[in-house]
Amino acid sequence: MFQLIHKDKFSKARLGRLKTAHGEVKTPVFMPVGTQGSVKAIANKELLDCNVEIILANAYHLYLRPGLEVIRQVGGLHKFMGWAGPMLTDSGGYQVFSLASLRKVREDGVEFSSHIDGSKHFLTPEKVIEIQNELGSDIMMTLDECVHYPAARDYVEQSLELTTKWARRSKKYFNESRLSAVANRAQIDSTAKAEIMSDERPLLFGIVQGSTYLDLRKRAVEDLVSIGFDGYAIGGLSVGEPQNLIFEVADYTASLLPEEKARYAMGLGTPPDMIETIACGIDMFDCVVPTRNGRNGQAFTWLGELQLRNADYKIDTRPIDEACGCYTCRTHTRAYIRHLFNTEELLGLRLVSLHNIHFYVKLIELARKAILEDRFMKFKEEFIKNYNKWKELKK
Repeated sequence: MFQLIHKDKFSKARLGRLKTAHGEVKTPVFMPVGTQGSVKAIANKELLDCNVEIILANAYHLYLRPGLEVIRQVGGLHKFMGWAGPMLTDSGGYQVFSLASLRKVREDGVEFSSHIDGSKHFLTPEKVIEIQNELGSDIMMTLDECVHYPAARDYVEQSLELTTKWARRSKKYFNESRLSAVANRAQIDSTAKAEIMSDERPLLFGIVQGSTYLDLRKRAVEDLVSIGFDGYAIGGLSVGEPQNLIFEVADYTASLLPEEKARYAMGLGTPPDMIETIACGIDMFDCVVPTRNGRNGQAFTWLGELQLRNADYKIDTRPIDEACGCYTCRTHTRAYIRHLFNTEELLGLRLVSLHNIHFYVKLIELARKAILEDRFMKFKEEFIKNYNKWKELKK
């Protein structure tokens, strides 16, 4: 399912290819977040124009609304949202973390109240796989518990034990559900078994937890590898811990993961963070930052971050980024975009979000090129130096 193509000679950065039922994905890759079946403010055609290869949706949110029956009747999530490319679905584990006041974690799953209407629901590891099967996900995530930072060691150990049990149950149900897919045959013959394990089946990723305790991260990796997954995600990053710890945990955990499997840093996605962790051997990223911040007027550029609402740009006739070739930068000025935000015109948030997605994808494309040419560390150094220039200018 994952093919390692090239490793940079001077870092742990790597090029790969991930095969899914809806096409191949080149790694490293950034996945825009389409939590509810839509990347906020961006049309699918615009995503394709930005060379987006894969998007992320959230099983928890789609289970609540529009509900599985709607998606089942229209033929799956890809048809429902008109996206023909690969799609990863998050399990809802992060919502267990972020909606703590609405949920109760138990041995067999998570009981929670809908944040929409207060209705009661219960998610088990098996139910989460069932939901993602119904959605038609290309890459499924297991149910896990993401702990806050800081967290006491004994609590993290207890949580990790539960996450590992859920991972084991998830894998068991995943295998059983694939067998059920061809259960109409008189018997499960070798041809059917090959079909179940073919490239057309969805992929299942396990999630490494353990907070900032490196020995617990090691234990998590060993347990998950013994269960066996198609790829491995590093969860529990960027939940309040200092940046140096994020990189330390990502680097250490990635070094323990199987080289022949894809590695995914969940929710980690500022431009410098991605470049730093690509150097650690991470292959996949997702983050709401480019669209969320874009809706608030923050643009990402090769020379740092711009807050386009500021008065500095009132008569600035330059594009957001003079080195960018996106539609926004080819067509509109900073002054115009500032005007759109100040008059609460929706076009403003769309234009900045579109620019940010284009910037993120282009950054990863250039990182891939640098890895292939064995100059990733130089690329990383130059990018971060230039990106931080805006901070110096502000002083």
